[in-house]
Amino acid sequence: MLRTFDEKLNGFLFVVLLPILLFVMSYYGFESSYTRFKTSERPPDFLFSSVYSYRIIPNQLSIYMTDFIENVINGQNSSVKNLILKNGTPFYHGLFLTNLFFLILNTVLLNTILKYIPAQLISNINVRRMIHLLLVFFIVMTQYTPSNCDMIALFCYLAGILLTLKYAHTGKKILFFSLILLIMGSTFVRETACLNIAFFAAIFFSFKELKNRNYKFIWNIIPLILAFILPYLGLRMVLNRNETTFVEGYYIIQNFSSPFNLAGLLFSVIVLYFLYKLCGSLENRFIFQKYLFFSLPYLGMITLVGLFWEVRLFLPLILTVAIVACHDFKNLYC
Repeated sequence: MLRTFDEKLNGFLFVVLLPILLFVMSYYGFESSYTRFKTSERPPDFLFSSVYSYRIIPNQLSIYMTDFIENVINGQNSSVKNLILKNGTPFYHGLFLTNLFFLILNTVLLNTILKYIPAQLISNINVRRMIHLLLVFFIVMTQYTPSNCDMIALFCYLAGILLTLKYAHTGKKILFFSLILLIMGSTFVRETACLNIAFFAAIFFSFKELKNRNYKFIWNIIPLILAFILPYLGLRMVLNRNETTFVEGYYIIQNFSSPFNLAGLLFSVIVLYFLYKLCGSLENRFIFQKYLFFSLPYLGMITLVGLFWEVRLFLPLILTVAIVACHDFKNLYC
């Protein structure tokens, strides 16, 4: 009984409390020179009048959370009110609480994924916790460019990974249909939803089955593609084109000329390389190679319209290679 309580307490401290403390230090311990969210009283107008306007769910949450924080502040006495406003605006505090909530969900999902049919590499709980801690540090560190959609998008992505792994091992159709609905909903959060398709394809694509003219993989992936494409195009048809843009700008030249962007690219490549080296079997390495191949459209868009300095854009790939390295795929064909 005492041991069970001790395990639950350790789990809470490691999976919940430690990430919370790291996130508080990230948002309130120092200020990023990259964004000006901390001085915005309300959600900035550019969230609703540019490429960000397609991210319906996080934008609406920003409005609701800002209103909530304003009501909380107005209900406090002057000293407490001044203390709260001294450390950020209602929008910034609302952004912090929203991202903190989804950070906790992300750490719980990571813990669940790492425990689900683990490879021999992380059969030891202490090794698994070290890898989990490393991934949490990566998540928190990328918040030097705070966003109202990254933590929500990451939650959708990790949930999709868990559904894909469970479907691969059990074959339960309810998991596949849940993945379709998840991709459809997460398209209203951020374009990262397409990476769930890449991960699914990496797991189920098989050269052996392709040579035998078994195209079941293709028929399985078509519903996932439609679940992403239809909402994606629908949003761009429905929203006012005078107030929205497909991309914020084209940064391919800056990405290969700015030392900051080159540093971000080099950091991401080095991290991916060392995590890839953790893959202890050929199956794991091959699956991640296939994942990179199917992720080429996403990587291409990062190169064209994203900034390499925003390492958060590479975060899904960093988490994925660690998850692949820690999972036992021996019972799955590759």
